Amino acid sequence: MRVHRALSDAARTWQALGRESAALYAGSRLAAAREAFARDTERAGGAAPGVRAGRRGHRSHRGGGDPGHAGRGPAEHENPGQHEEHEKHENYENYENYEAREQRRGDELTPVEREFLNASLRRRRRAARLRRTVVAVLAALVLLATGTAVVALQARATAQTERDEAVFGRLTTGADSLRETRAGLAARLDVAAHRMRATPELRTRLASDAGRTLATRLTGHRGLGSSVAYAPDGRTLASGGHDGTVRLWDTSARPGSGGGAGGPGRPLGEPLQFRTGPVGSVAFSPPDGDLLVATGKGGGIQLWDVSDRERPRPVGRPPVSHDKENIVSSAFAPDGRTLATAGDDGTVRLWDLSDPARPEALGGPVAADGPEDRSVRAVAFAPDGKTLATAGYGGSVRMWRFDAENADGAGGDDVITPLGKPLREHEAAVWTLAFSPDGRTLATGGFDDTVRLWDASDPERLEPLGEPLTEHTAPVMSVAFSPDGDTLATAGEDDAPILWNVANPAYPQQLGEPLSGHTEAVWEVAFHPDGRTLASTGADRSVRLWHRPPTVLTDFTNPLTSVAHSPDGRLFAAASTDDGLIRLWETSEPGRPRGAPRLLTGHEDEVLAVAFSPDGRTVAGGSQDGTVRLWDVSAPERPVPLGEPLEAHDGGTSAVAFARDGRTLATGGDDGTARLWDVTRPDRARPLGEPLRGHGDAVTSVAFTPDGRTLATGSEDDTARLWHVSDRARARPAGAALSGHDQPVNAVAFTPDGQTLATGSDDRTVWLWDVTRPDRARPVGKGLEGHRGPVRSLSFAPDGKTLATGSGDHTVRLWDVARRDRAEPLGGELTGHLDTVTSVAFGPDGGTLASASYDLTARVWILDADRAADHVCDRTGGLLTRAEWEEHLPRLGYREVC
Repeated sequence: MRVHRALSDAARTWQALGRESAALYAGSRLAAAREAFARDTERAGGAAPGVRAGRRGHRSHRGGGDPGHAGRGPAEHENPGQHEEHEKHENYENYENYEAREQRRGDELTPVEREFLNASLRRRRRAARLRRTVVAVLAALVLLATGTAVVALQARATAQTERDEAVFGRLTTGADSLRETRAGLAARLDVAAHRMRATPELRTRLASDAGRTLATRLTGHRGLGSSVAYAPDGRTLASGGHDGTVRLWDTSARPGSGGGAGGPGRPLGEPLQFRTGPVGSVAFSPPDGDLLVATGKGGGIQLWDVSDRERPRPVGRPPVSHDKENIVSSAFAPDGRTLATAGDDGTVRLWDLSDPARPEALGGPVAADGPEDRSVRAVAFAPDGKTLATAGYGGSVRMWRFDAENADGAGGDDVITPLGKPLREHEAAVWTLAFSPDGRTLATGGFDDTVRLWDASDPERLEPLGEPLTEHTAPVMSVAFSPDGDTLATAGEDDAPILWNVANPAYPQQLGEPLSGHTEAVWEVAFHPDGRTLASTGADRSVRLWHRPPTVLTDFTNPLTSVAHSPDGRLFAAASTDDGLIRLWETSEPGRPRGAPRLLTGHEDEVLAVAFSPDGRTVAGGSQDGTVRLWDVSAPERPVPLGEPLEAHDGGTSAVAFARDGRTLATGGDDGTARLWDVTRPDRARPLGEPLRGHGDAVTSVAFTPDGRTLATGSEDDTARLWHVSDRARARPAGAALSGHDQPVNAVAFTPDGQTLATGSDDRTVWLWDVTRPDRARPVGKGLEGHRGPVRSLSFAPDGKTLATGSGDHTVRLWDVARRDRAEPLGGELTGHLDTVTSVAFGPDGGTLASASYDLTARVWILDADRAADHVCDRTGGLLTRAEWEEHLPRLGYREVC
C-alpha cells in the first residue's frame, strides 16, 4: 500500500507538471513499483524479465491455461530491450508467486498511474540504450585514437630511421671526402658514424685510422706559425708566430694516458711578447732547457728563464743585431753556452750565453752564403759542438769549423772558419737543414721541392747520399731527425709533413702516408725527445702534435717477409731480408709491441719465414741460404740458438710451420720439396723420412691441420697439395693436386677445425677447399676476388669465421667465411702500407692482426672497433669543433663524438 500511495502521489505530480520527464521514477523507487505492479506494466508491453524467464521455463502453457494469457506466449511479448533488462537485474520471484499476486491485485492502478509507471520504464530503457551507445562510441574513439597513435609512432620511428640513415650517410661521405687531406678530421667523423651504428665497413676504416699518424690541434696564435721547439725533457713545447708572441704548451701528458688537464698541449701561462714583431725562430738551451730564446724581425733576440714553466721571466736586455735585418734561424751548441743566429743580412753570428743576463757576441759576423747573395736561411750545430752547417738562398750548403778556444768575445773574426767550398746540389734556395744525432748525416730541404741527405762523417768532404727525395710537390721548408736518428720528418708548402725511414740513409724509405691535416704551408717541424710525437706549425696558425701509433713498427733497415705471434700472445716476431735478422718484441698488452726488439742472428742471407712452436718457447726461421735455424726464446731478453742450422733445401727455405704437438716441423723450399723434421729435442733436430716430392716448382708455403695428420703445401707450379703425414716417416700424397689457380700459389692456411683449406695466388684470388676427406678435396663456392695484386699471405682468425689476406696491392683485406660457400668481403681495405704486404697473422685473441711489408714496416691492426675509436679520440684533440662540424655537415645538428 505504501508503494501504491507513493506511486499515486508521484503520478499526480507528473501529471500536474505537464508530464515532465524529470518527475518520472528512477532507480530503487522504479524497481519497487515495477515489482509491485508487474501485471500492469506487462499489459503495456513491458513484461518483467522474471515473468519471461518463468514462461520460457513453462512453454506447455502456450495456447491454454489462464484465459488472460490465451494465445500470448513469452516470445510474443519479448523484445531486445526487455532481454537486456533481464540480463542486468536479478530475477524476481518465480512464476507461481507472480500468478498469486496477480490474482489478488487485479486492476489496482489507474490509467494515469499506469502511464506514469510505463513512462518511467521507457525512460530507463532509453537511458540504458544511450549508455550503451555512448560506451560503444567511446570504445570506437579509443580504438581510433590508439590506432592513430600507433600509426603516428610508426611514422615517427620511420622518420627517425630515415633521418638517422641520412645523418649516417653524410658522416661517412664527409669522412671519405676529407681522408686524403685532413685524415684526423676524417677519423673523427668515422668515430661519429660508428657511435651511431657498428658496421664491418666502419670496423676496417677505424682499424686503418688507428694505424695512421694523427694529430692533436693546438690553437692560440693569431698569425702564421713560424717555429716550434721541444724542451729537452719533452714536457714543454714552445711555438713562435708572426703575431709577435711565443707560446708555451704542456706536453707532459701522453695520448691515452689520461694525465694532464686538457690532454697533450695545455697552454702554460700567458703568451710571451716578442717586442720587435714577428718571431722567426725559437729554441731551448740544452741540456736542461731552462733558457728559451726567440729571434725574429728587426734583428731582435730575446731570452726567458723558463725553469718555472707557468711563470717565465725575461732575462737580460734583449740585444739587436744583424743590422736590424730579420733573424730567421737560431741554434744552440750542445753545451747550451753558445748560440748561433742567421739573418737576412747574409751573416751568421755567434753569442756567448754563459751569463744569459749579459749575452756577448763571439767574433764578428760571417758572410755565410757569399756577399753576392746577401742572405743565409738556416744554421745548425753538429752534435760534436765543433761543426756548423749553413744554407741559403743561393742554393748552397756549407760546413764550418767552430773554434771554441778563440771564442773569447774579443772580436776576432776567426771564431768560425769555412770547411771546403759551398756545395750546390739543390737547384733552388736551400731553406732548412739538420744534423742526425750521431752527426754522420746532414739533411737539407729546398725550394726545388726536394730533400737531400749528405754524408757528413768527414765535415771537410761533405758528400751527397743517393738520389734526392722527391715526394714533396712544393718547396721544403723544414727537416728534423728523430732522437734515435732512424726517422726524418720533412715539411713544406704542400701542407703535409712526410716521415722517412733513414736508418740506412743511403736507402731512405717513406714511412706511411703524408701527414694530412694542415690547410696551408708547414713552416717547421720538431720531434719530441721520445721520438713518438712530432710538432708542426705553419700558415694556418695552428700547432699540431702528430702522434705516431705504437702499432706501427719501424725498427727495420730492410724489407720484411714474415710475422708471427707466439700462441700465448707474449711475443711478436718479424723477419727481414738483407740483414738476415729476426726481431722479437714482448707484447704484454695485445697489439702494442714494446721496447727495443731482441735480435735473432745467425742466418747469412734473407730470412723468408718465421714461426713459433705451440708452447711459444722456440722460434724457427727459414732463409734464402737454404737453412732453418731454431732459437730458445723462453727468456726473450736472452734468446739462445739451438743446435746447428738445418740444411733443409737446395736453394732458399721459403716456409716453416710447426705441427700442433710441437714435435714436428715442416719446411718448404726452392728445390720443389717439402720436408718434415723431428724437433722433439730442438737442439738435436733431425729429418723424418724422405723429402715430399710432387710439385714441379718451388714450394712457397706449408701448413698442418690442427690434428697434425694432414700437411698442405703451395707451389709456384700453380697448385696446392695435401699430404698424409700421420706416419711422419712415410708421408704420402693425399689425392690429386688442387688446381683451381692459374698462377703460383703463395700461401696456404687451414681453418681451426681443419675442415677447410684456403689458398692464395698470384692470380689475385683466394680459393676455399673442403678437405674433410683429404683424398677428395673439392673447391667450396667461387674464388674470392677483390685484391688488385698477388695474394701473398693468408691467416684465419681463431674462431675460423674471418680470413685475412695480404697482397701486392699494398692492402690487407678481411673476408667473412662463416658460410664457406658464400664467403664475402668483410668491410673495406686496411690501408697504410706503401708496398707489398708479404705476411699476415692474427693475434691469439683475434682482436688484432699483424702484417709485414716490403715498405720496411710491420703493423698491428686493432680490429676491435670500440678500441680503435678510443685510440682515434685520444690522438685527435681539438678536431671536429662546432665550426668545423657546421662547415662540413651544414644543417646537421652538432653532436659530441669523443
